[in-house]
Amino acid sequence: MVLRPPGTTEVDGDQEPFDIDATEDGAAVPGRMGRGAHRAEGWWRRHRARTRARRDRRKARRAARRTWVGRHPWTAGVITVVLALTPVWWSLGSALTDPAIGPTVGSRFVEWVRDHGGSGVVRWVENVWYSHHQPPKGGKPPKGAIPPPTAVSNGSPYSSRQVQRGVAHLPAPNPIQPFTTAVAGEGQWHPAGRLVHGVPTVYESYMRPDAVHTSVVVGVAWMDTTLLRATQYSGSYVPGGGPWHYTAPVSRADAASLDAGFNSGFRLKDAQGGYFAEGKTVAPLRDGQASFVIYDNGTATVGQWGRDITSTSGVASVRQNLDLLVDGGRPVPGLYPNDTTRWGFTLGNAVYVWRSGVGVTANGALVYAGGPGLNITTLADVLARAGAVRAMELDINTAWVNFATFAPSTADPFASPANGALLLPQMSGGTTRYFSAWDRDFVTLSVRP
Repeated sequence: MVLRPPGTTEVDGDQEPFDIDATEDGAAVPGRMGRGAHRAEGWWRRHRARTRARRDRRKARRAARRTWVGRHPWTAGVITVVLALTPVWWSLGSALTDPAIGPTVGSRFVEWVRDHGGSGVVRWVENVWYSHHQPPKGGKPPKGAIPPPTAVSNGSPYSSRQVQRGVAHLPAPNPIQPFTTAVAGEGQWHPAGRLVHGVPTVYESYMRPDAVHTSVVVGVAWMDTTLLRATQYSGSYVPGGGPWHYTAPVSRADAASLDAGFNSGFRLKDAQGGYFAEGKTVAPLRDGQASFVIYDNGTATVGQWGRDITSTSGVASVRQNLDLLVDGGRPVPGLYPNDTTRWGFTLGNAVYVWRSGVGVTANGALVYAGGPGLNITTLADVLARAGAVRAMELDINTAWVNFATFAPSTADPFASPANGALLLPQMSGGTTRYFSAWDRDFVTLSVRP
């Protein structure tokens, strides 16, 4: 594009002035210049001369300065900003390359932003993104998402030989009643993890969490607490406050009896509750809060602190996270998804997203539920249907929901990622999470001696 002074036209590459009043109809006639065109051309030349003069004076002033910074102010400014932000680049770079913070670069970036004053921005972005990426309505589950029923998935008693061995265990759970017309195998239980004298320690089941999003499948795990003992593992990041004896990675000695592991709750600043483990209180325990409690004998339960559990006497650990979702075998009254005071402000509770929760049944078994396409209401519904008399939400979002079982061979009894299996194959972190330098707290279930 060639910039020409007003009142000129180009003829054969040369600029020719024209007079806009040269014809009666106002058409410009090349070769004729009126007074207006002369004035415009003169203004343009004077403007260019003044601009060049100002530029030359600035260059001369900079060249006369004694310092390099004075002669190159823009470059010096950029270098100053880069150097001033070096701690930020270093902090962010360290976070993005640390697998202990999160399983993906994206999750690590989000955690870094949260820790540097960006929690509100993260919540807003997550709500916008998930609100526009809700699970589809209708449809069928993906092929293989709900396994066909097995011979022991109907709650039938164990064989007489197992009973004669005197293995104390809970009866196998009853099938879960689906929320909509069942597909083959939906709500049926399948043994997982280790066997104790042939008796399964964990059962898993798969179902649709509501009658609307019928292509979404979540997983449920049932754990026999008479055969298994629970341990709260603490992380250097969540809850912090170490050093800890039980912290990731799981030691080889503990891997000899490890049967299952699952994620814990929110960061303490978002959990609205306290944390107690290994005789240390990282955050004060709060009355009324939903609490996952492990006793010194390895038995675990879920309850409301101050009502169901009132003292840390005989208690090995307490992990609080928001309020109870299920109480008395039913979702709690007033379970409003938009209530962020009780159910957390980490992400809109009406939003369908990866969520997890844990509960206790009437006979003391633990029930874990996790998967995609859950809001706080449907999570409570699933836990109640699975037999929980009291239940609480754990962590949410794709990066944090994880449940794995381990079934090593008799020849090599040590649990490892190689003999592990996820409750849902798309769960983030894989079976390696608890054998890595994971810096968040989690729970393990191990075979009792």
